[in-house]
Amino acid sequence: MNSPNVLKIEHDLRVLSLEELEWLLKRIEKQVQEKKQILNKFNDVKYMNEQLVAMSSDLDIQTEITTINNEFSITEMDGLEKL
Repeated sequence: MNSPNVLKIEHDLRVLSLEELEWLLKRIEKQVQEKKQILNKFNDVKYMNEQLVAMSSDLDIQTEITTINNEFSITEMDGLEKL
């Protein structure tokens, strides 16, 4: 984690006043929280995709979808054109 950039930042921090350090700390905390939220959203999307894949291979769900499609097939033939 001690990349040259991080080491330079650490060195530069030494010349900042206490107020500047506190301000910077708040800004860093805000950025960390924003990145965590984005990461959580990506994890949620990944989880949802995994669940959809699992559902699509579930025979009970496939049977139910077929039943629903059959029940509404007459409605789908009501004369409206598909786009």
